[in-house]
Amino acid sequence: GGISAEEAKRSSFLNIVGMVGSIDNDFCGTDMTIGTDSALHRIMEIVDAITTTAQSHQRTFVLEVMGRHCGYLALITALACGADWVFIPESPPEDDWEDHLCRRLTE
Repeated sequence: GGISAEEAKRSSFLNIVGMVGSIDNDFCGTDMTIGTDSALHRIMEIVDAITTTAQSHQRTFVLEVMGRHCGYLALITALACGADWVFIPESPPEDDWEDHLCRRLTE
């Protein structure tokens, strides 16, 4: 009731597009949702900040990133920073992952 028939007719050509605002990049039909790139950028800043600390103290760091049920941010972060291990919901770890992880860390 807020738009008159004349106003509706004048704007009948108006196209409305919905934009998904999600850092998870979990929306089908889009390459990247709004917020994903900035979230990845922020994660990489954190990785850069803790990498030197991890190296100087000879420690292993575990980093949990955002993403809920979508492992996009975790996977891309792992690729970008050269992580030795990554867990993503789309590919659950095998039963003996703890032993394999310990062997890799020992190496």
